[in-house]
Amino acid sequence: MKRYVIEESPFSYFFTADTRSSWLWLAARLYLGWQWLEAGWGKFNNPKWIGDEAGAGMLGFVERALTKTEGAHPDVQWWYAWFLQHLVQPYPEVWAYMITFGEILVGIALIAGFLVGIAAFFGVFMNLNFMLAGTVSVNPIMAVLAIGIILAWRVAGYIGLDRYVLPLLHRYFRPTMRAG
Repeated sequence: MKRYVIEESPFSYFFTADTRSSWLWLAARLYLGWQWLEAGWGKFNNPKWIGDEAGAGMLGFVERALTKTEGAHPDVQWWYAWFLQHLVQPYPEVWAYMITFGEILVGIALIAGFLVGIAAFFGVFMNLNFMLAGTVSVNPIMAVLAIGIILAWRVAGYIGLDRYVLPLLHRYFRPTMRAG
């Protein structure tokens, strides 16, 4: 079978591999990171998420989501409602802590430019879950920005810690080539 190489367009190269675009990604990262950090910090300082009443905020979120399962075109699909009822509702404290600290960690990583592709992946994963639970708000915008950062992971953290971390990871975790 003959091998063909399809060249990358200058447009996609600029946004995903050219360090000149890192300033654009810095702006997206700082905005997105601040949104996550602010959301997590708000939960961290709320006793209904972290503290004496931990889990109460999570239960309220789940209960609101479950009210959106009715009608011909429900905001929350039956399979996600099942997930919420059977895996989230019985353990609200665990989920409250995971979401709170997940939001804070994603925010810090994006702001610092530390493993931005991985941080953005977890951010978009949380966005997806919020949207599946019927919460729209800024989640679609945040998801689109996070997907862009995931696609541009090589340069999205260039103005940040990834400029130093990624070469180290590459040096120590590079797959070895074997002869034969």
